This record gives sequence, structure tokens and C-alpha cells, in this order.
Amino acid sequence: MSDTRVSLRHKIDSAGELRSVVRTMKAVASSSIVQYERAVLALTDYARTVELGLSACFRQADAGAMQDRSRTSARPGRIAAIVFGSDQGLVGQFNDAIADHAVQALEGVAGTVELWTVGERVQARLADSGHASSRLFTVPASVGAISALVTQILVAMDAPGSTGRVAELYLFHNRPGASKPGGGAIYTPVTERLLPLDAAWRRGLMQRHWPTHNLPEVLGSGTTTLAALIGEYLFVCLFRACAESLASENASRLAAMQRAEKNIDDVLEGMKTTSNRLRQSSIDEELFDVVSGFEALSH
Repeated sequence: MSDTRVSLRHKIDSAGELRSVVRTMKAVASSSIVQYERAVLALTDYARTVELGLSACFRQADAGAMQDRSRTSARPGRIAAIVFGSDQGLVGQFNDAIADHAVQALEGVAGTVELWTVGERVQARLADSGHASSRLFTVPASVGAISALVTQILVAMDAPGSTGRVAELYLFHNRPGASKPGGGAIYTPVTERLLPLDAAWRRGLMQRHWPTHNLPEVLGSGTTTLAALIGEYLFVCLFRACAESLASENASRLAAMQRAEKNIDDVLEGMKTTSNRLRQSSIDEELFDVVSGFEALSH
């Protein structure tokens, strides 16, 4: 009886330590969600400014230059797809959801697609589905490290391959959603077609309403300004996709930690109940022995 109670006491202590670790991981995930969501929010105004600048460039450009750029953007090149996942576990179905979404979406893409992955976990999941990636990027550990990742991706896009530079690019990542009523968070796998920047994309920007009554004017060389703004546009889109993926990853980890904490609490409650029952049973036996001894001495 005593050994069983000692064993239960050891298990209760171990479960309590595990619960402390889970609570710490919950706190880290919560703070990470906040910083990545703030990064996405901070990009909103800057992205709008870049798009307005592109709109001004397209409004001022002459028709001949627009046609030349249309022919340039229509040149054949490589097709690439970037899947944002995770390098760490304890994220539930995060990697499975985005991998299944990417596999299903890529079935409708015509041509050979170079698959690039951000995160070892999603790379392994895609490999199990028969889609091996040709390039692996490390998942950023903070908001400050996202810029370095985006720079690596942009350099890889400009690097010439057997069929030229990347002319068509797809992004697959999880986007945070609304909170569940019962706790946790919802994330949705999304697809973005980042390249090519075709005529439909230009027309959409040209039709945007200018926020003031003053007509915009492009200073300096129009071609140089346009190239710089397109570079910023690509940077913003990739940065936002990565930040949304990281926010979704930490939201998934937070939900997993909440489930783990609930399971630990349930197990702890059960073990404490068992320990109290064994303790009461031991006390009852000791009292019974005392009463029996007293009755024996009395007779």
C-alpha cells in the first residue's frame, strides 16, 4: 500500500512539472502570435503605399512601354511553388493541412513545377505524398529573421535555371482566422499566385482610386522607379505570407498546448483522487487495527 502511494506521488510530481512546461510553451506561443500579427498589420499601410506607387507608374507610362513590358513578362521561364510550413513539432495538423492543400492545388498547374519548402516538417510531409522539394529554407525564429528569408527567396527567383528565371510563382501558406468559441484558433490554407505580374494585375492597380485630388507624378526614370516598386511589392507579399504562416503555426501550437494542459489536468485529478482514496483506506485500516487491539485487550 505504501509503495503504491509513493509511486502515485512521484507521478503527480512529474505531471505537475510537465504542466509547468506546457504553460511556459503556451506563454511563448501567445507572445509569438502577437508579434507576427503586428508585423502583418504594420505591412498593410506600406503595401498600400507601394501599390499606389505602382498605380502612378502605370498611369504615367505610355502605351508602347506597357506593351514592351507585357512582352517581357510573357517570356517563358520556370514555374515555382513555395510551401510555408514548420521546422518544429507540437503544431497539430498544421503541416498536414498546408501540404494536402498544396498537393491538390498543384494538380491543376500545367507544366513542371519546382517545389520549394520553408520548413523541414512540411518538406517531409510533401515527400511522403510523392512531391520532393528541390530547395529547402529554414523557418525564421523571429520577425527580424523574416527579411533574410525573403531575400534568399528573391535571389533564388532571379537565379537562372535550365529554362530561365522564375516566371510563374505560387505561394501556399496557412492564414490565421477567427478564434474558436471553445478556445484555440482557426487557420485556413490559402493559395497566392504571385507571378506573373500580367496585364490583368496592372489594370487592377490602374483602376485603384487615388486618395487625393492631386495628380501623382513619377520622379526620375520611370523604368527604374517601376523596377524598384515591383521589387518592394514582391518583398511585401513574401514577407506577409511568411508572417501569416508563423502566426498560424504558433496559434496551432497554442491550441495543442491548451489540449495538452487539459489532458494533464484530467490525469492529475484522477491520480489525486486515487491517492486520496488509498490514503483514506490506509487510515481506515490503521484505525481498524487500533480498535481491534483495544477490544482484544478489554476481553
